[in-house]
Amino acid sequence: MQPLTRHQIAWRAAQDLLEGSYVNLGLGLPVLVANYKPDDRDLMFHSENGIVGVGPLASENEEDPDFVDAGSQKITLSLGAALFDSTQAFAMIRGGHLDVTLLGGFEVSQTGDLANWDAKMTHKGQLVGGAMDLVTGAKNVRVTMQHTTKTGAPRLVERCSYPLTGVGTVDRIYTDLAVVDVTSDGFLVREMIAELSRDALQEKSGATLAFAKDCTTLDAPKL
Repeated sequence: MQPLTRHQIAWRAAQDLLEGSYVNLGLGLPVLVANYKPDDRDLMFHSENGIVGVGPLASENEEDPDFVDAGSQKITLSLGAALFDSTQAFAMIRGGHLDVTLLGGFEVSQTGDLANWDAKMTHKGQLVGGAMDLVTGAKNVRVTMQHTTKTGAPRLVERCSYPLTGVGTVDRIYTDLAVVDVTSDGFLVREMIAELSRDALQEKSGATLAFAKDCTTLDAPKL
């Protein structure tokens, strides 16, 4: 069994973005999604520090210290990009102008609650940031994360153990093992990697999984 890499998760998430969408990219894994925008789609990636039109991460010879994302990673800009202050960036978020937000997560509950910050880490500068605004302001909330922790604990759970970022907000989850929707009946698996049985995926999850009738293999190119 070969789980997806972080880049493959980002690639898979990018494939579901619809033409003309305005998409916020959260810190961590989600920022990689800009590297894998489908060539046949016009998408505008949003960063909460004040950019619409985020392009792929900058290579060494493309780096410009003035062009960074909300996590201070150096980025490129796509054609038609606009730069502004964070006040306007949050006005876009809170005004409901974002079609999708892609966020990292520690846990997602079977009712769509998201936990993506840890109160124990605030002394190290880790804060909830704009995620609370994003999960309430974006029209669609999608989470990218590993299916389990480094110790094998599930991240798809009945009830989150971390402080909540949003209640009942998550629509879809992309992990290194599966693509899972959050429905009114709980988790519904849409895709899963080859060589992993349904029982094995269930064992790695902390809540009951249902499987779509058309559940297919989760494939991604080598990246």
